[in-house]
Amino acid sequence: MAVDYGDARTGVAFSDLGESLASPYIVIHEKYMPRLIEKLSEIAKKECAGKIIVGLPRNMDGSYGFRSDACRDFGNLLSEKTGIPVFFQDERLTTVIAHEVLSANGVSGKKRKQKVDSVSAVIILQSYLDKNNRR
Repeated sequence: MAVDYGDARTGVAFSDLGESLASPYIVIHEKYMPRLIEKLSEIAKKECAGKIIVGLPRNMDGSYGFRSDACRDFGNLLSEKTGIPVFFQDERLTTVIAHEVLSANGVSGKKRKQKVDSVSAVIILQSYLDKNNRR
């Protein structure tokens, strides 16, 4: 399970059992972190997630900023709540790539805004899967 954590919208994606292909799952519209953690916990348990990948925003030079700290705190709380290990994956440019993918597929305006976070979660998860399947 992958999570693209945002202040207003959080994208979720899952992979197949073979951990080779990521697919979008849902976008959760929730600003209050305790409710968001609860919703994600329910999804993780329902879908039998074995691990959770949280996107970790980094600056273009590779350094970590304040948003990285917020995502780490979020991931740690999610792990505590679910009992599922959380791993972090660099998410630089995932939103830009997600917008490009949606645009190339003719998704625009309001529909793009509704889907971009789940597509970002797919990109985060797929990059994690690709990196770990090469090992």
